[in-house]
Amino acid sequence: MRKGEWPAFTVRPYVCGAIGEADPAALDALKAAGPRVRAALHTSGAALFTSRPLPPYWRTGERDYAFAWGERRPLVSGSWISVAETYETPGLIDDGERVTLHAGALGLVDVYYLAAGGAVYFSSLLEPLLALVRGPYEVDWTAWAAILRVTFPLGDDTPYAGVRRLAGSSALVYERRTGRISLDRRPPRWVREEPYEAGRSAGEILAILHEVYKEFEDRPLLVPVSGGYDSRLLCSVAVARGADVESWTTSPDDGTDTDIPFARAICRELGVRHRVIAQDPAAYPDDARAVARRLEYLTPHHAWYAPFAREVHRAGRTLVDGLAGGPLLKNFMVSGDALTASSEAERKAAVLKSLSLGAPSVPFLAEPAAAWIEDAVRASFAAATSMLHGHRAELPLSVLHTRTVRGIARSPVNLVGPEVSFVAPFIHPEFFDAALSVGVARKDRGRFYREVLHAANPRVAALPSTNVVKQPLTRVPLRSTAAPARAYGHRMLTTVAERVPDLLSPELHAVVAEGPDALARFNGWNDRFWVRGLVLFGAWLDDYADVLGDLTPPWR
Repeated sequence: MRKGEWPAFTVRPYVCGAIGEADPAALDALKAAGPRVRAALHTSGAALFTSRPLPPYWRTGERDYAFAWGERRPLVSGSWISVAETYETPGLIDDGERVTLHAGALGLVDVYYLAAGGAVYFSSLLEPLLALVRGPYEVDWTAWAAILRVTFPLGDDTPYAGVRRLAGSSALVYERRTGRISLDRRPPRWVREEPYEAGRSAGEILAILHEVYKEFEDRPLLVPVSGGYDSRLLCSVAVARGADVESWTTSPDDGTDTDIPFARAICRELGVRHRVIAQDPAAYPDDARAVARRLEYLTPHHAWYAPFAREVHRAGRTLVDGLAGGPLLKNFMVSGDALTASSEAERKAAVLKSLSLGAPSVPFLAEPAAAWIEDAVRASFAAATSMLHGHRAELPLSVLHTRTVRGIARSPVNLVGPEVSFVAPFIHPEFFDAALSVGVARKDRGRFYREVLHAANPRVAALPSTNVVKQPLTRVPLRSTAAPARAYGHRMLTTVAERVPDLLSPELHAVVAEGPDALARFNGWNDRFWVRGLVLFGAWLDDYADVLGDLTPPWR
């Protein structure tokens, strides 16, 4: 995003500011480095600037304010953690004695920060905070280890040492009396109040989902249907409630495009207007680069989603996204080994294995790099999920607090939003808690989810699903491995090979030396994602070539 290609913050505002004893010059630099902002609050110890008007949702007296900038606006004042877990919104609360900058309970909407002097400076985007970094940017190799190995960073890591992300259920608190700033991290509601198996039926879960829809039933909805469980359930409920619904489908670039015929059948059964968003292989390099910049190089996911997101921005409809449905309702990414593990260490290792990329067809990383990355990711994952140890819902929550939040959520949060409003019914507090209370054994192999689908619409439930494909698949060309993508990928891999040669294996160095067409051999799922991660790293190295510091890796 170095070229200033900021999103249009139409629905969710861009915010930046500081808590503590901020340097006016640093605040000016932060404001100048991002989208244009205006003051929402500027007092001793608290500064908040936004890209559009942001009135407080609560105000009393001269110095008591509360602001929030997520998708859902709080209706009443409360403790920061209650606001975070009820509305999944970040915000700033000034009660006169202290200033609290908090994330949402899951941390879906990003808050990045940098500590300098007696203040913490924050921003919705990473890039503006870099204006406050003195000298060349220092690489956070732990962040890149996770991006390459599991396709997203873990914990509060970002690609830059010194610039952090405020993790879910966390707050930075400035005490005016002492002048100190401290980190306050609390377990969210679903960790404090362990869910127990309440024997909820599929019909009860469906009834709660219907209640959730009441919050946005007056809006025209766009419910993308992919052919899987989540989208057909959400579309079935929207239709049953008589909503104004359209459904779109695009290629996930998985090599089959099974989603498209499956989605057509679902929409035909439901009587919903359906549209297929086409994709052009020649546009893939531009899409991949644009998504990398917009997501600030934090994940190699979602390049396929770019044409779809552009169309959503023009549609004028609220997007209904199935975020978190898989982990909550069908043990997605929870393997049999995780379910039968006899110790905490075995359980943790099994979940991390499911989340990690498998072995590529040839070694992609040099042996010292691979060993260091493996150890770094294992330690980061243990820290990121430490509060879940022994929890009844540890397995799905481990997926939700890592992959869902830091990887998958980027498409609705950062590519659809902030231009367009999106809703994620599955993370609404009432549905989230109810679905989490259903034990993992009942969800194994999607059994419980199929019960919910049958309760919603038995005819739609019976249609073929991408979750359970029983017929032979027809292969289709991949945009991400076509000639334009290979040429782009080769340029970025060449950058990696030249600037951080110790990262790549001799085998991959040899492939890069052969030229773009040598990448055609990497068509397997694991190969493709290893390539995408390394290409993302190359794009970052290329875009920040003039400002990065020492690139000597820790394994050298």
